[in-house]
Amino acid sequence: MSRQQGSEVEADVAPVVVLRPDRDLFARGLTAILALTTPVFAVLYWLTIPDGDWTFVLGAHVLVVLATIVGVYRFFSATVTLRADGVRERGFFGRTRLVRPLDVRSILMLRLYDGSTLDTLPQLFVADHDGQVLLRMRGQFWSAEDMERVAEELDRPVTRPEDFMTMAQLRRISPELLYWFERLPRFR
Repeated sequence: MSRQQGSEVEADVAPVVVLRPDRDLFARGLTAILALTTPVFAVLYWLTIPDGDWTFVLGAHVLVVLATIVGVYRFFSATVTLRADGVRERGFFGRTRLVRPLDVRSILMLRLYDGSTLDTLPQLFVADHDGQVLLRMRGQFWSAEDMERVAEELDRPVTRPEDFMTMAQLRRISPELLYWFERLPRFR
């Protein structure tokens, strides 16, 4: 094969773009884990080493470290890949799903209030023809720019409500978009 023919073949292949969760979230999470576990285990070691019962503390410490390593691996494994045949999501728990543009009926991009604050975070919901959520990107993990890229890749009209929403409003208007635990009413 000549050099020119090889470059023509490469030009026909659509580039693959891999989107990853916000790295600041990883740093904040790891800092929180260290800030919470280090003093607790330091005190437990201090209390148990003189009596010789420290092996239970070491076992618990090893379990926390292993759980943290698994969490770090899962965090770095989560991706949204923009491909020629659609958008491929690999979630935190390893589930992989391909969302093809033909499968998409609607895309909703809105801003939800973050808890009881005035801060808002973007949310992207991609639904199929039956109204089932095919892909959800939350602002806690993904940037607004990444959400825009996904919406552009799927090439469907995007609904963008002008007003910000609370989780209670979204739960009342479109509960089918939320995870099962988000549908539960909050008692205060």
